[in-house]
Amino acid sequence: MAVRIRLRRVGAKKSPFYRIVVADSRYPRDGRFIEELGYYNPLTNPVEIKVDAEKTKKWISNGAQPTDTVKALLKKAGVQ
Repeated sequence: MAVRIRLRRVGAKKSPFYRIVVADSRYPRDGRFIEELGYYNPLTNPVEIKVDAEKTKKWISNGAQPTDTVKALLKKAGVQ
């Protein structure tokens, strides 16, 4: 089972809001997920990123691979 830390899109059309979740890589983008780690709001100025650092580090140490976008967001949030 390949576990990924990735973005899950929620919000209305043309108003994106993303949740940072841990999900099996075989599940659809907005489908089933294992755990929610935080959120990312690109519409605010400056962008709003909230991440539970403890949970994120636990998942990464257990082998979950963040996507490139999430990796950049975690670096910006100071988690990784």
